[in-house]
Amino acid sequence: MRPAIRVEHLSKQYRIGARPHDPNRDLREAIEAGMKGLWGRLWPWARSGVAEDAPDYFWAVKDVSFEVQAGEVIGIIGRNGAGKSTVLKMLSQVVEPTSGRIEYRGRMASLLEVGTGFHPDLTGRENIYLNGSLLGMTHREIARKFDEIAAFSEIERFLDTPVKRYSSGMYVRLAFAVAAHLEPEILIVDEVLAVGDVAFQKKCLGKISDVVHGGRTVLFVSHNMSAISGLCQRVLLMEKGRVTFDGPTHAGIARYTLSAAISPSVDLTGVTNRQGPGEFGRFRSIALFNAADEPCDQFAMGEALTVELELECRQRLYPAEVGLGLANAFGATMHLFVSAWEGLELDLEPGRHRFRVTIPQVLVFPGAYVLTPFWKRQGNRVDDQVEAAIQLTVVGADVTGHNPYFERYLQNNKTVVYCPSRWSHTPAVEREPHLLPGGSRD
Repeated sequence: MRPAIRVEHLSKQYRIGARPHDPNRDLREAIEAGMKGLWGRLWPWARSGVAEDAPDYFWAVKDVSFEVQAGEVIGIIGRNGAGKSTVLKMLSQVVEPTSGRIEYRGRMASLLEVGTGFHPDLTGRENIYLNGSLLGMTHREIARKFDEIAAFSEIERFLDTPVKRYSSGMYVRLAFAVAAHLEPEILIVDEVLAVGDVAFQKKCLGKISDVVHGGRTVLFVSHNMSAISGLCQRVLLMEKGRVTFDGPTHAGIARYTLSAAISPSVDLTGVTNRQGPGEFGRFRSIALFNAADEPCDQFAMGEALTVELELECRQRLYPAEVGLGLANAFGATMHLFVSAWEGLELDLEPGRHRFRVTIPQVLVFPGAYVLTPFWKRQGNRVDDQVEAAIQLTVVGADVTGHNPYFERYLQNNKTVVYCPSRWSHTPAVEREPHLLPGGSRD
């Protein structure tokens, strides 16, 4: 069976920097680019692009090949600048490839940048028809779905107001509502969940999930690993313009989090993403150590983790309380570790103080996590808290002795924390029939 999408040796090269404007050269290069595009469409195997080592050029995408079967949902993941969005733009025919070939079967629609094609002077109602047409919907389709689009956007009262008067949130809601109601065989989605408030992001994710479960072919780029895990059966991991992994979703996410690992120690003196007035002091540094007391930012399930904090106290604080929050990569707090809970009474005098917090077993499932340190006077508000001060990666391990293979359960269940349990089994005893009055049996 032919795949819904086939990509063969796809590459895109860009020129670095701008050059002085020269109308004659611009015209010449436009003609050359047009001829190259025509040549490439007629003989795609003969397209070679620019020299490999041209100093003024770089490869945004280089020699990418993959196939997507009909009804398959593929996630494309990687760090910023890895080439993910460039691949989707070439698939959507927004950008012309330097070399390579793309084949697809069925009607394709793209959610690359929500709101592209909105006219600021037109009303929301008029822009629904305009934007829907640009996205490939017929006037009849738009009219049939108009009420559904308006309801999804939650801004029905303002549909007859020019969109230039909309807030950014209203603009995004209407734009996504239009794009989300397409009915293509192939849908390409690029990080549309990075916009809007949290509630609307969840609503958008639910809509995309409906598309996925409707049996359509989907290519989905996102930095939201929870969304990737929940929607995608397979992922492509891109690094420096190339595909470095093509396989099961969880294995790809684990490889991505490892490749994005950061330093096991962080200087916090210049960090600005913090809360609290800092009246009594500030955190200076945070570092991670394994069971051998070696600097480390990767831990297996069940291993010990030690966090070292250095704090500079500006004035005496009593009774003081120091804590750590462990959250997953999407901001959900998994555990809190607080000095007072463990019986440590703190009377901190001005000066530097060092704390070591040992967690005997890391009992969260594989993935990327962040630690947020905080301190305060007991019962009072936080004096200093550094959001996501340091990242760590947890990898799967046999913490039960029975080869549990936790990863198998992560694809279909949004499990985060592992808690040991004890199991026993005894054969069920058949219940004796109950005697009714008079000696008869039930």
